[in-house]
Amino acid sequence: MRGCSATSAQPSHNGAIDGGGLSVGGIAVILNPASGSGEAEPVVQKITELFAARNAEATVTSARGGRALRAAADAAVQAGCRILVAGGGDGTVNAVAGAVVGRDVRFGVLPLGTLNHFAKDLGIPLDLTEAVGVVLDGRVQTVDLGEVNGRIFLNNSSLGVYPRIVEMRNRSGGRGLAKWAGALWATLAVLRRRPFLGVRIETPDQAVVRRTPFVFVGNNEYHMTGLRAASRESLTGGRLAVYVMNAGGRRGLLRLAWQVFWRGADRVAELDLLLVEEATVETRRRTLQVALDGEVIALASPLRFRSLPAAIRVTVP
Repeated sequence: MRGCSATSAQPSHNGAIDGGGLSVGGIAVILNPASGSGEAEPVVQKITELFAARNAEATVTSARGGRALRAAADAAVQAGCRILVAGGGDGTVNAVAGAVVGRDVRFGVLPLGTLNHFAKDLGIPLDLTEAVGVVLDGRVQTVDLGEVNGRIFLNNSSLGVYPRIVEMRNRSGGRGLAKWAGALWATLAVLRRRPFLGVRIETPDQAVVRRTPFVFVGNNEYHMTGLRAASRESLTGGRLAVYVMNAGGRRGLLRLAWQVFWRGADRVAELDLLLVEEATVETRRRTLQVALDGEVIALASPLRFRSLPAAIRVTVP
């Protein structure tokens, strides 16, 4: 990793940085070529040119897969980069962000994925030129993360039907509309079975036992109504939002999903919401498929969730 160890780019050690107006190097961009169009070279060239046009030197590295992305991010931080930037979707942002947790390094986001929930919730523009401008001129906001069994998540973690849907969608391949068609096919395939899981959720104040199609744990509370569903007002509340649905069958599951969309989670009696700093989820299974920001991994039960307040410093508009 070259171009990341210039003397002028050494990290500050005086706490928060107010941001704005970089004209030197020390910027490392870790790009996932599988995001967006999947074509690495044109994107690498464009990103390099956008930074150069602002008199800012940036080293752009392509890496595929979570381990490779994290390794590239760790190498950049160890080389002394002042700003670490993730270029890709939410899964890529998750993998790269782990390298700056607890470190005095700014984190930037170039949203190149399909959904880009983290970028949208922070108001980061989806236009690449504008997003580069935010990295260079934006202010720094300290935001929370979630953690489960030592693995972080920026948006949410879930178990039950959603990890199965993600796995089936990924096996179907495709991009753009084909990806959405794969997601629909995967959802219908999962719901044809009985997608229910027995769980016990313990928090510092209570224990909840449910048979449920899913447990959804958000890094702070989500909007659960209408067109603003799946977005967050704040990433600085220092709490996890644990959603547990009670549904007796497939028809009940679809009906409840529709009610949540139109009425909101707080007005649907069958959907429990726990706002906590930590929670433990137990099942009879030794290992569980768990989705973290859209990527599925296997974790040993029980799952120990906790909020990590003010864990990373993100450059935002």
